[in-house]
Amino acid sequence: MPELPEVEGVVRELVPTVEGKTIERVKLSDTIFTSWGAGKQCIVKNMDPHLFEEVMQGMKINTITRRSKYIYFHIEKGEERYLFVNHLGMTGAWFVVKSLAEIGEEKFRKHVHAIFYLTTGELLVYSDIRRFGEMRFMTKIEEHPPLLQMAPEPFEDDACDYFLNKCELPKYQNKPIKEVIMDGQVISGCGNIYATESLFKMGIHPARKTNRISRKRKIELFEVIRAILLESIERGGSTISDYRNINGEAGSMQHRLKMYGKKNCPTCGTLTKSLVIGGRTSVFCPKCQH
Repeated sequence: MPELPEVEGVVRELVPTVEGKTIERVKLSDTIFTSWGAGKQCIVKNMDPHLFEEVMQGMKINTITRRSKYIYFHIEKGEERYLFVNHLGMTGAWFVVKSLAEIGEEKFRKHVHAIFYLTTGELLVYSDIRRFGEMRFMTKIEEHPPLLQMAPEPFEDDACDYFLNKCELPKYQNKPIKEVIMDGQVISGCGNIYATESLFKMGIHPARKTNRISRKRKIELFEVIRAILLESIERGGSTISDYRNINGEAGSMQHRLKMYGKKNCPTCGTLTKSLVIGGRTSVFCPKCQH
């Protein structure tokens, strides 16, 4: 699943390519319409797909920003301003091309679910192999409350204090630290990959209860998380399976990962072990992490 660095990479490439351009029309996939007909909401959420295609016509893309793992398209039509929010889910990817044939990998071409035809003649294409991504058209952010509950960006000055205060709440004190730092209401944008890496670097067992870690160590852990996220941004994110930027390029951070997906500890050579924590597989070194 794309985490904060991967989403940041997508936004940084969308900004100079798409900002200021206008959507002429939108075409959604048959899969989306079929899912709605079956009472499900595949990708497009809380708005009938036909209406989504209609309201997006003529929208100007003013700015594109990131909040945690979400992409915010700030759009307008006439004097009215709106918010189009996208979450990439497990395998979502954006491409800016002149034809679908320009999308290099067949697996992405086969799973195109939204084409935004721009007045410039370009296509802004959303592909999603596993279809866990989301698109939401909103008149105001309050229409989707989870967006208001996210922790501050980890690079903001108050983010560490926010993290420490959350850790003191009863609902988090007895939870495994891995589950806590992956919670977007505690730290924004830190998913399985970077939580695994941060805990390994700190020598902390992923199942250790949060209240069994000192305040000093929590501060150190937060600083490590922030540093690893920044390094990953600089390296274009981690491509584990299906993450691509808008040019179809992979990131390079996966070559710097020390513990995620590893069979042996790079420090002591011990066979790694794994646990399921917070619904995600957690790889760790039983010798180096306590």
